[in-house]
Amino acid sequence: MAELLARWHRSIAELPEQAWDGLLADDLPFYRWRWLRELEHSGSVVPREGWQSCHLALWRGEQLLAVAPLYLKGHSYGEFVFDQSFAQLAGQLGLRYYPKLVGMSPVSPVQGYRFLIAPGEDAAALTALMLELIDAFCLEHGILSCNFLYVDPAWRPLAEAAGCAVWINQQSQWSNPGHADFSDYLASFNANQRRNIRRERKAVQEAGVQVTPLVGEAIPAPLVERMHDFYAQHCARWGPWGSKYLSEAFFAALAADPGLRRHLVLFSAHRGDPGEPLAMSLCVRGGDHLWGRYWGSDVDLDCLHFEVCYYAPIAWAIETGLAHFDPGAGGSHKRRRGFVAQPRVSLHRWSDPRFDTILRNWLPGANAAMAREIEAINAELPFNAAYDPPHVPQSIATAVPPAPG
Repeated sequence: MAELLARWHRSIAELPEQAWDGLLADDLPFYRWRWLRELEHSGSVVPREGWQSCHLALWRGEQLLAVAPLYLKGHSYGEFVFDQSFAQLAGQLGLRYYPKLVGMSPVSPVQGYRFLIAPGEDAAALTALMLELIDAFCLEHGILSCNFLYVDPAWRPLAEAAGCAVWINQQSQWSNPGHADFSDYLASFNANQRRNIRRERKAVQEAGVQVTPLVGEAIPAPLVERMHDFYAQHCARWGPWGSKYLSEAFFAALAADPGLRRHLVLFSAHRGDPGEPLAMSLCVRGGDHLWGRYWGSDVDLDCLHFEVCYYAPIAWAIETGLAHFDPGAGGSHKRRRGFVAQPRVSLHRWSDPRFDTILRNWLPGANAAMAREIEAINAELPFNAAYDPPHVPQSIATAVPPAPG
């Protein structure tokens, strides 16, 4: 490791695009260089919004060997892993909780965070080295916590072996066990829920509204920018809880860059021309996954949200052969529409020994309670008795560290 040089970068623009993307092991759009660059360039993820890029890179000469995508944050918004109780504990101990160091794709609760490491390198050794460098950085700058959110299950053992604490939360996901079409999907539910879904879809149809998927580079650029208006309008309805994190300039960048636009799927609800939507949802596609991100509507139409954000994307995912659809954070109403609760792991390090000891003693009980909650949620899903939903954890004991003693 002696030949390696570590550098901290205050902008992803300081790192070469081709070298960064060459470290990605899969087609996860939220970690591509251009996606992260446009978050910065558009003013969405910048210091004045509480996000300071702080990427750790390892170099061997001119070769970019590994990167830890990281941000210094002055708040906990846009993470969807709620650590406000940690901040409260820090205050009680007389410690400063912010700024904190966070590893994630900003404002995207998408599983897949890992250190990006060149193929053929010793990933365990480089992970341990980078965590040591992060610890030193935190001590030098008085940073209490480093938090890796929505961790890639394949990377988790490496980070956990190097001393990261595990916190289990949960998120809903739909997975296709082999449905040939939407009718197969409907057949997986009990009779009552099948009627409910048919009724919800019929309400939209009887209002004369169709939903059309528009995919990738075939999406007219103005329609992506129109999506920003829907997104902003929807966030405004929730006032200070609206979670409007992305600027109009970010949507303009998605529209202008074919490399970004190829990952987009818009579901346009319309009466006539799909290019003149009454409502619209934006999804992101990569590999065998579809992620639901944002939606908005100009009309108040019963069940339109369910159609545009759930049913139409599921139908399209089945038709296209995608295996998974992650509809985004929150919303217990997702469970009645076939979305299964799944464990999601975040990993944490704390520089203060008292703080570290308190939370590591608390986590096993909290994780065990989350395991029970996930099992209880999934036991109440409205599937028929013959249907065995895919990827329902019968037990997530392997995801939960044992309690002390």
